[in-house]
Order: sequence, then C-alpha cells, then structure tokens
Amino acid sequence: MNSLVPEIADNQCIRLLQLTDMHLFKTQQESLLGVNTWQSYQAVLAAVLAERRDFDLVLATGDLAQDHSPEAYRTFAKGIRQLDRPCVWLPGNHDFQPAMVNMLADEGVCEQKSVLLGDKWQLLLLDSQVHGVPHGLLSDYQLQWLSDALARHPHRHTIVFLHHHPTPSGCSWLDTHSLRNPHQLAEVLQPYPLAKTLVCGHIHQEMDTLWLGRRVLSTPSTCVQFRPQCSGFTIDNLSPGWRWLELGPNGEIHTEVRRLPDTQFQPDFHSEGY
Repeated sequence: MNSLVPEIADNQCIRLLQLTDMHLFKTQQESLLGVNTWQSYQAVLAAVLAERRDFDLVLATGDLAQDHSPEAYRTFAKGIRQLDRPCVWLPGNHDFQPAMVNMLADEGVCEQKSVLLGDKWQLLLLDSQVHGVPHGLLSDYQLQWLSDALARHPHRHTIVFLHHHPTPSGCSWLDTHSLRNPHQLAEVLQPYPLAKTLVCGHIHQEMDTLWLGRRVLSTPSTCVQFRPQCSGFTIDNLSPGWRWLELGPNGEIHTEVRRLPDTQFQPDFHSEGY
C-alpha cells in the first residue's frame, strides 16, 4: 500500500522528517518533567517550517501521547497538518493504541506500515510496544510480517523504523527499557544486506552507532532530553530536536539532527523519573 506517498522519480533523492517522543497531553497546559510538551511540539513544527526544506514524508516514531487521551492524538494530528506532508506513525510504550488508531484515522493520519518510495527504497514500521511496560519486544507476528515484507522486495534499500532501541545506548537505566529480543530481529534481517539501517526514538537523545554491521540512529525528543552515558536517570539541558534523512538512489543515507536554537524549554532538573 502506497496511497499516501507522492510519486518519486527513480533518480530523485527522497527526504524524510522524523519526529519522535512528543508526549502530548489532553490539554495544552500540562508538562513532562517541567517542559510544556504542547509548546515544545509547536516550536519544533515552527522551526521545521522556517527551514523551508522540501521533503516527502513525516515519520512519527512513538510516544505521541503521554496520558492515553484521544485529545493528545488530535493535537498531534493538527500539528502535523501544518507541515502539509503525508505522515506515517508507529506506537511507543506510552501510547494507547485504541485511541491512537481511531483518533489519527479520524484526523486523516492513517495507519501505514510499509511504504515504497520510488523504485529503490522501502520503509518498514514495526510495533515494539508491550502494553503496560517501558521495554520493547517484537512479537512473532511482527517478526513474520517483517520477514515477509523484506522477502517481497529484497532488492530495495530498506530502513526499519521502531520505537525501542535494539542496541545498548550507553545509559544503563535506559537500556533496561530497550528491545528485549534484538537477536530475533537480527535473524530476520540477516539475509537482507540492503536492510542496513534502523531508526528509533525512545531514548530522548541522538545516537548514531553500528549494531551487527547495521547502522542504528536515534533521534532527540520534541520535548525533554536524557543525558547520554549515564547510569541513572539524568535529564539533559539540550533543546528539543528532530531528524532529517535524505535517501539517495544508490542506497546512501545523509542525515542530520537539528535542535531548537534557544534554551526556552529547560526541564526541571530535580525530577527523579517519570
């Protein structure tokens, strides 16, 4: 299914915007760890528009809502409409999928887990959520779905998107909340050398590392950031961010993390968790 995505010429670069971990609430007044998540989300959207970059698709990689409310997903969708581009999404550990699916569909942000882009690329979106817990797991269904999707297009360059990180981040407290069965994911990917990039959210920080010969990228949250290389829960003072990805016709990926330029959204550094 490819109904949401515009036609892309074979030799054209494909440009993606990744937004992640918005943690929106029912109302516009609520905050996460001292940051008003609606205001930070709006500021990120305004900054994206101010960059005046041409792009083809938005990827929202989970934790769109913090409080499970339908209104939070409506707020997300209204924000995305400002970008005037199609958007695909996947759930994070804080999301409530019944409200998420229904409200986003009502708001015109439809569920689409496999996206073909031109003749060279495909994007595959996985659901790593385990209801009620922060860590992730890919079910047998998800693993089989991924295997089937890769087998249908083995000659396409592929990016796999998921919420939870499959490789250690360097933060021991975050790594207790990582993907619990990365070995099974690796087994599915092993026969497909063109599926060489994975992109996640969840850890509220930038990461660009190698995992079993594949590149793993994580992207800052649009609200609160977590400090890298910490054993215990630690908030960072970096600004909210987003990621651009440019996919070339020969399989190359150029990517850049951008952040808001000021310190308007400073968190409560006395917070001990969430």
